[in-house]
Amino acid sequence: MSKTSSQKSTEPATKPTVAVFKFASCDGCQLSLLDAEDELLAIAQQVEIAYFLEARTRTLDGPYDVGLVEGSITTEHDVERIREVRRQCRYLVTIGACATAGGIQSLRNWANVADFIRQVYATPDYISTLSTSTAIADHVPVDFELRGCPINKDQLVELITALVIGRVPRIPNYSVCVECKRRGTVCVAVTKGISCLGPVTQAGCGAICPSFDRECFGCYGPQELANVTSLSGHYESRGEKRDHLVRLVRNFNGYAPAFRAASDALEES
Repeated sequence: MSKTSSQKSTEPATKPTVAVFKFASCDGCQLSLLDAEDELLAIAQQVEIAYFLEARTRTLDGPYDVGLVEGSITTEHDVERIREVRRQCRYLVTIGACATAGGIQSLRNWANVADFIRQVYATPDYISTLSTSTAIADHVPVDFELRGCPINKDQLVELITALVIGRVPRIPNYSVCVECKRRGTVCVAVTKGISCLGPVTQAGCGAICPSFDRECFGCYGPQELANVTSLSGHYESRGEKRDHLVRLVRNFNGYAPAFRAASDALEES
């Protein structure tokens, strides 16, 4: 065997690159990543954080292996930019309610955005915006959606780890009701007559609100195959006011298809 072929390369293997991008949002999901602290440091040893303006000023040019996107699309510039981000990323992951469902700002989708602009801004002519706030997947293909408002930091660490080592992320797909059972929380919908979205909402928060005798507000978006229209109809049949149900469903994930269909049905019926 020749000397050349028997020598091992001393050059380090190229680390997978991760980029984090922000669109219309409050930065809460990016802060969840920073809040991971020790876990983030462990991840940082295995990947190259190439672009993350919330955490560092140093940036590296793409393409990137993994792109994490926070925020919704609300301007023409956003539309152009997300297409470029998609071209730069091997895997594109949306994080949080804004990126996966349009966020709380999607309330504009049921109103006239021009009226909002006139009431909020002294010089409305300076504002250039779309009439809607929409999810990233409405504009480009998305490889994975991580729900939450904000996201669960442990789920985010699990997601990045899975992508780096090449396996399917282990993210729960059951409802908040399962989390209530696990922590021993008595069902507020059954025992207190509270209109709770837990049965149709994806788990991830640890069922915080029901543990304090409050309804689930759907922060993690609709569970897979959730029949939100049926649930809201059940609550209405037992006396809940329709306008309350509309406000409940039109929340952080109000423009997610299942929630949107339920609230529209309540208004039309």
